[in-house]
This record gives sequence, C-alpha cells and structure tokens, in this order.
Amino acid sequence: MSIDIDPLCDAPGLTVTDHIENTQFELYTDRQVDPRPSAVEDHYFPVDASVTVEIGSIEIPRIAVVETRSSDGALLARGDDLAMPAGEYHLGIDPAPTKLYLYFESGFTVATTDRTTRIDLETAADVTLGFRSLHQQPAGTITTPTEPEPLMRAVSCLGSALQTTSPERSFPTLRGHPPLIEPGEDLRVPDRIERPESGVRIVVPPAYRDLYPVVPLAYYFAAEVVPGSAARIEGDGWSHSLEPDVERRAGEVLRQSFHFDCIARTEGFYPVDLYERGITAADLDWAALYEAPLAKRLGTYLEVPFERIEPELPQWTLTTDVRPDPSNVESLPFVAGELSIVRSPETATPAESGPGGGIGFLRAPEPEPGTLVRGGTGGGVSTEPADTGGVSDSRGADSRGTDTPSEPGAALASAEFIRPEPVETVEHAWVGDGVPLDANKATLDAYRRRLETGTVEQSRISVLVVCNDEQMREEGKVSDLYGLRDMVQFDIEVRHDLTRAEMREVLASGVDFLHYVGHVDDRGMQCTDDYLDLTQEDLRVDVSAFLLNACQSYEQGEALIHRGSRGGIVTLSDVANSPATKLGRIVARLMNSGFNLRTALHVAKRELLTGHQYIVVGDGATTICQSRSGIAIVVDIEPDGSAWEFTMSAYPNGPYGVGTMYSPTIDGVSDNYAVPTDARIGGVSSEQLNDLLQLETLPVFHDGELHWSDELLPL
Repeated sequence: MSIDIDPLCDAPGLTVTDHIENTQFELYTDRQVDPRPSAVEDHYFPVDASVTVEIGSIEIPRIAVVETRSSDGALLARGDDLAMPAGEYHLGIDPAPTKLYLYFESGFTVATTDRTTRIDLETAADVTLGFRSLHQQPAGTITTPTEPEPLMRAVSCLGSALQTTSPERSFPTLRGHPPLIEPGEDLRVPDRIERPESGVRIVVPPAYRDLYPVVPLAYYFAAEVVPGSAARIEGDGWSHSLEPDVERRAGEVLRQSFHFDCIARTEGFYPVDLYERGITAADLDWAALYEAPLAKRLGTYLEVPFERIEPELPQWTLTTDVRPDPSNVESLPFVAGELSIVRSPETATPAESGPGGGIGFLRAPEPEPGTLVRGGTGGGVSTEPADTGGVSDSRGADSRGTDTPSEPGAALASAEFIRPEPVETVEHAWVGDGVPLDANKATLDAYRRRLETGTVEQSRISVLVVCNDEQMREEGKVSDLYGLRDMVQFDIEVRHDLTRAEMREVLASGVDFLHYVGHVDDRGMQCTDDYLDLTQEDLRVDVSAFLLNACQSYEQGEALIHRGSRGGIVTLSDVANSPATKLGRIVARLMNSGFNLRTALHVAKRELLTGHQYIVVGDGATTICQSRSGIAIVVDIEPDGSAWEFTMSAYPNGPYGVGTMYSPTIDGVSDNYAVPTDARIGGVSSEQLNDLLQLETLPVFHDGELHWSDELLPL
C-alpha cells in the first residue's frame, strides 16, 4: 500500500505517510485512537486507503478549507468557519499532502486559528478518514512509428487521460497523466486508452516543427490531430487559424482557453469568488459555457481576440523547447502533462566562445586589479567592486577547483553549448542535444523516473550534506536549514572528507537529497584519496535529487541523471566560494520549503546574478517534500504609505499543478486565485502581514533582497 496510517507515538492522533510522494503529515485528535481499516467505498470521492476512528474532534495543523457535501455529493458549504446541524456528511480538506476526506454522521463546527483547522463533532462518533495519493500514473503505453503522420494518431490519444471534458479539467487532479509513447513499427493503442469525443480537431502540416507545439493542445482539448496544409483548430462549425506562427498561436490558445476554463468552472461544483472572473474583459455567458460541450465552449472562447484579454493573463510558468527530431517523441507526454508552452526550434544558436576558452557570460576577460567579474544575463560582463563577490576568470583561492591541473573549462570541453531563444515564461526547459545556457536540460530518463512507485523503506526524508574541502566547511552549515518544518520530518547527516569508496556508498545509499560541497573537474568529484569520475565508473546511483555546488559540475551531474537520479542543479563554469555558498544555502532552504528544483533556481537567480552559472539537469519538477501550502509561494512586499503592498506569486508544484486554487490567508481577503495568477493586494496592515508571514517560513523579497519570513518578523 502506498499510504500508511499509524497512531502517533507521543500525542493523540494519526501520522499519514505517502510513500509515493515522500510526504508525511500528522492529524491530532481529542483522544488516543486505534485506527480500524474500512472500506474505501465509504467515501464519495475515490481514495487509496481508509480507516475509522472514534473521536470527538480532529485538528489539521494548517489553515485549510473544509468542503462539506451531503450523502449524495451535493455541495452544502465551503470555508474555514462553519457550523452544520446533525446529518450525514462527506468532508474534503484542502490543502493537504494527500487528498483527505472525512465521512461521519453528526453535527459539527469548523474553526481556524493562526496555524490550525479544527473540526468538532457534537458528540463523539465513528469518523472514517480516506486518503488518496496525489501521484498520477499513465494508463498505458502507445507504440507508434515516429514519422509525423502516424505520430499524429498517437498524439490524438493523449487526451484519454482527462477525467472530464468540463471546465473542471483545469484542476490538475482531474487531468491525469497522458499515456506514454514509444517508437515501434506499427501503431498500437491499448484498449483501455480511449480518447473522449470532444469534437475538436487540430490540423497541422506533417512536420515535427508544426506538430510538437500543438501536443499540449491535443492533450488538453482531447483533440484529434490530422495532417493538412494550413495549421488550424476546428470544431462545431468554427475554425481558428494557427498561422503564420504555430508556436506563438498555439501558446496563446493554451493560455486563453485555460484562463477561461478557470472562470467557467466557478459555475460548477466550486462556486467560489475567483479573482480572474472579477477582472476579465471578456463578456461571456459563463453559466451557458459551463454546460456547453467542449468544442462549442472552445469556439466561443476563441472568438474573443487574444489581444483583448492578454493584459489580464498571468505569466505562464513553463516553456519547453523540443527539438524537431524523432528521438524526442517519448518526451511529449511528459511535456503535455505539464501544460507547457512548446516551441520546436530547428536550429540552435551555439554559445559564443569568450576569451580564455569560456562560454559567453560564463567566463569573463581578465579583471582589472581590485575587481571581480561576474556574468551578465545578456552575454556581456560587468565589473564590480571586489567585496560584492563574483566569479573570477582564473581559479584562485576563492574558486572551487583550485588544485586542478587542467585548463579551465576542460571538464566541459566536449559539451556543445547552445543559447536558446529567450522565453516569456518564468521557467524554461530544453529537450534535445546540447547544453542549454539558462535553461533546464531535461532528459527522458528523468521524466520516466517521475513514474517510479516503488515503496520506500523509511518514512522520513533523508538529506546528506557532503563537504570534501576544508575551506568550504561554512557551507556545511546548510544542514541547519533543513528539517525546520513541523509538517515533514528529515533525517539530516553531514559528512566530511570522504574517500572514493565512501562516496560510492553515499551515491548508492538511497538518500533523497545530496548536497555536495567540494571540487569537480574533468577527473570527477574530488575525494580524499583520488577523484571519482561518475562518467566512466560503473556506479550504482540511488540519489533522488542533488546539488553539486562545485566548479563545472555539469558532466558529473548529467552522469548521475543517466545512472538513476531524477534531477539536480549543476554549474557550467567556475564558481567563486562566496556566492556559491550563498546560493547553496538559498537552494537548501527552498528545497526544505517544498520548492522544486527549477523554481528554486529561479528564485535564487533573482537574488544572485551568479545564479545564471547554474542550470537544472533532469526533471526540473523534482521536489524532496511538499510545502505546507502545497504550491510554492514567493512573497514580495513594498511600503504602501502607512501600510504594505503585498504580492504572492504561486508556482505549480508536484500534484498542485497549473489550475490549483489558492487564497492568501489575510483578514478581509476572500478572493481565490488560480495558479499561476499572482495575488496583488494593497493596503495590507503590518498586523495583517505579520499574521500571514508567521503561518509558515516563506521566501520574501523586501527592498529587492531575499529574506525569510521568520527573519523579518515583526514588520
């Protein structure tokens, strides 16, 4: 079973461990409990595990919304302050690390404090608790020839994963993972994979560069994809052109239709106050659209000019460049499942070689005396006073990799560096050959590891910090930044000066997150007795995620991905100790707060220009735990007269993907928002802001600098 439910040892209540998602949380009760297995069919919504306990109250250690339904599933109430009379009820608790449902017969009340949500029954009764992992699995694998026309028929089946064609499919839990695709001589679709008849058809020329950008649309619209001379979307007597730029137009259709679905779904099972509905410039009959078939609804959406509603659209989270090559077809279901905007560049711009054999902004000319040079984001360089930190051209005493006999850059000499076109999204991934500057180098191996569901032996999350250089002991203190949260338990170990044999043992140890501090060059990772080259050695790798905070660690990190890791952060150049240590601490704390690798690096880059020397390899969506809020949150605050202007940026994260609904816990704020919309609120008092920031430890940008909420309080 993927979910274990056990009594707490030191308090009345339950501990719930989801071995698939590496999450653990606690529920507190008013008395000691002895959970009895119960039928999963007792719950209105599907669950993976169910137990019954006799209690008078239950407390969830987070601010949650309680959704109350009658025995037939009708929505009766939704909120965090409720009182219901005697009756038979199904309750849903959101957010929680798993889907959490309660079933009981009793009147009850719901009340919240600054950190908890408490449900009190009128009298003690049997309460059945159901839990469902938020992990999603594809229904099967489609085998197909990789030529564009037969591939279109395979792509047409991706929408079979949708659990509904209503606007509610904008919720991530109702989309499902698309079926996998693998090359084969003939098209073979398993019987259980069946595309719903959505009435939507996508016509594109039979070429990879035209097909790949519409793959997320084929999935989200459950559309049939067919060859034709002019790219367009058709359905229910209407046609919408994707010419002359299929990539741009497909991205616009995805953003616009998803935005409108989030608004239309407020007419269904979740009639909430949604911010996006209140500010939209589109004058549409949302109630009628909710009831309309998908094709008719989409046609009405696309009658609204994109330029009219573009200003209200949130910045999309992810763009993925998928090179137009048949070798990349197996990555398409994963890219579609993320609802990424897709581009398919036929050519890749090589990164320019700089003085000294460096790559663009990754290496600078020899600095003037008294300065350090750090890379600019646009390919140039800038000199700054030495006390600001930065990256020096040569490997001096402040650079990681001091004792290497090789020429700088030797470890990456064989890599083909490319400079992808800039993106307008927050994050950027690259699927194909080459090492992309400032983008996530995604690989099929890492994507596939998302789906691995083997049961782990331990319920605690393991973090190992390895420091193999005496001068870098300060970064070993990052271990203090892990394990600070009461919702997730960490096993943290710090080890120094490992030998090659000991490093082998570490790499095979099954640790959830490896934070390596030391030296890397073309010989491999430095150990006390020699270098361990991960690209040549026959190693067993069982490390889920990693940060190799060392000079030029790309090739060693890529080797970890090929041998079993899911994702990691690596460097493309020499990195100076001071900024590298600062970035390591930032990433450590963000990972501890539930951020995925790609978003963690994005936040670090806001604080450190030297962050552009790092990229994510493998699956950038990799996390080691879930945040208390489910989604990853970054807060920006600025003075607003005697009050504050507050912006909460929400990023999709694990099962809390694009379309997840959230609401800032601020008195007087009732609007809900759909990820990735930012919540911007003015006139927030210091008291309101302090109350919010003490709910959990959050990254906060104040005066343009990164702080942590527990360090800022009180404001």
